[in-house]
Amino acid sequence: MSLTADDSRFVWHPFTPMQAYAAEAAPVIVAGEGFDLVDESGQRYLDGVSSLWCNVHGHRVPEIDRAISGQLGRIAHSTLLGLGSDPSIELARQLVERTPAGLDHVFYSDSGSTAVEAALKIAWQFQRQSGTGGAGRDLFVGLSGAYHGDTIGSVSLGQIDLFHSVYGPLLFDTMTLPAPVAFRHPDGFTDQEWLDRCQAEMERVVRDNHERIAAVVIEPLVQGAAGILVHPEGYLRRLRELTRELGLLLIADEVAVAFGRTGTLFACEHEEVTPDLLCLAKGLTGGYLPLAATLATGPVFEAFLGEPHQGRTFFHGHTYTGNALGCAAALASLDLFETNAVLENVGEVANRLEKGLADLVDHPHVGEIRQRGAMVGIELVADRDGNLPFPAERRTGHLVTLAARRRGVVIRPLGDVVVLMPAPAMPPVSVDRLVEVARESIEEATAG
Repeated sequence: MSLTADDSRFVWHPFTPMQAYAAEAAPVIVAGEGFDLVDESGQRYLDGVSSLWCNVHGHRVPEIDRAISGQLGRIAHSTLLGLGSDPSIELARQLVERTPAGLDHVFYSDSGSTAVEAALKIAWQFQRQSGTGGAGRDLFVGLSGAYHGDTIGSVSLGQIDLFHSVYGPLLFDTMTLPAPVAFRHPDGFTDQEWLDRCQAEMERVVRDNHERIAAVVIEPLVQGAAGILVHPEGYLRRLRELTRELGLLLIADEVAVAFGRTGTLFACEHEEVTPDLLCLAKGLTGGYLPLAATLATGPVFEAFLGEPHQGRTFFHGHTYTGNALGCAAALASLDLFETNAVLENVGEVANRLEKGLADLVDHPHVGEIRQRGAMVGIELVADRDGNLPFPAERRTGHLVTLAARRRGVVIRPLGDVVVLMPAPAMPPVSVDRLVEVARESIEEATAG
């Protein structure tokens, strides 16, 4: 008996219009091997989005499998509330050694949303315990188009109306900086003039409100769910300089961009930035298990120290904080970055993507190709003159997904932005196939 009917009947899928999904009979994945997914009929699909941007080394990786199995032979989970565990300690040490200098303490959670949520609460409590601003610092600042997860705090910083507008009454107020991207901008500006305006507005908003700001939150270099929006060089560095000058906390949400996606292990490395709080998840375990980390600098951590009766403790946590199996997978994944030269491979992946997509630059229905490292967003338009979008009901991006699926490749768009997100360790020959199928599928989906 096929699993498809029971899938539609019993499983409520995330970010999925279930009425349309039920009518499409999507593949049910039952196995994986290398960089392929295998459905119940035995059909293989190249995993073109790294199982939602988290897979790093492929599926059924022997080294990670052995690490999890070995840990399972000792203990699967024990609490970090009042106890330690060896894999969580070793992983924390290795993260501190690998992340930008100054991030010295690791707080574990279980997803990107919870990593950001923890960072927001840490920043809020820090301001009330550090003596630098007190209760007056009650404002978080983010970027337009931001996506930081789906918990209430992270949604409050989110700026994607399709995802977030319905929850408005549940959210706290935030302040928004214009994202420094020029694909669509107000009339009267050249692209460079608009980028300059975004930079100037960042300076103005942060300076004018610095006495109220608890933290500024940014997805470094690339805003993922907004459509792979790539920031200009130097924007992140200038934001760090400004927040440091004004004594403000900077939170870097690297959930989507860390672990090789942009070409370095962490995106902040490109501009030699150390944030006050760094959020990690997705690729942390190589895409195997849900585990997240929020790293903090010494000064942030020290604001929470004191005698128990003083109430300076960070009263926040999760049942599966620092889960031993997840930490074991993460340690094995970090080892593979070195033994398999994964970051060097990302450079070749990026080159293959850029060269392979060059033929689409002048396509009549491609408004822009945005790329940073192994992250690609291809914006589809009905008309390049003014970058007129396709009607939403046409679901052009989804049509590309269906066309690629028929060709044995899994991709997932963001609206009408076709996202290619090969695993950092994907062999270049497989990247070539991903690009070829993407080109063919875009041609098919935009025809007529």
